[in-house]
Amino acid sequence: MSVAVVRFPGSLDHDSAVRAVHGLGGTAELAWHDDRALPAGTTAVVIPGGFSYGDHLRPGAIASRSPIMRAVVDHANAGGLVLGICNGFQVLCEAGLLPGALRPNATLSFVCRQVTLEVSDGGTPFTETASGPLSIPIKNHDGAWYGDPDRARVVLRYQGENPLGAVDRVAGVANEAGNVMGLMPHPEEAVDPLLGSVDGCVLFRPLVAA
Repeated sequence: MSVAVVRFPGSLDHDSAVRAVHGLGGTAELAWHDDRALPAGTTAVVIPGGFSYGDHLRPGAIASRSPIMRAVVDHANAGGLVLGICNGFQVLCEAGLLPGALRPNATLSFVCRQVTLEVSDGGTPFTETASGPLSIPIKNHDGAWYGDPDRARVVLRYQGENPLGAVDRVAGVANEAGNVMGLMPHPEEAVDPLLGSVDGCVLFRPLVAA
């Protein structure tokens, strides 16, 4: 039983995602974009951040049509957990697994800093054990979520600020069933006290428990 971490050409944070899983006592295996099936024994999937395919066309657009994504979609439709982080969030939106789209930040610049998140929906497998605000870093250029928050399951919002210019301060959304979630902040970079926060663990534990 393991967490599959999907790697595309241009992925940057796959190793950090693997370390996060290992740090919580789980096992993780990398899956390549050209694979047509997830690794045997996969119980959950992480699509990490980076610049898949160089962000050509739109961030996440080409990656969403990679062979491996057919297996990810099947896994999600069967109720399996899928977490998309930053570029992974973009990929899930482009694949139609999550609502909305990610557009350039309001500042039209790369934003990299720690942010505070409030949990808007504690009813998903990813957020059901979250209590209080979460301190997690962001690092992106195209991270402003755009969509209708009344038609989306919003699970995370930026607390007290809107650093990227997202609609309604949205930082993360889930599908209607709650088993697929995407967020722009990087929980894999908030799993060790040396990194300044361990709040990202709450989002990774369900993947390991799966």
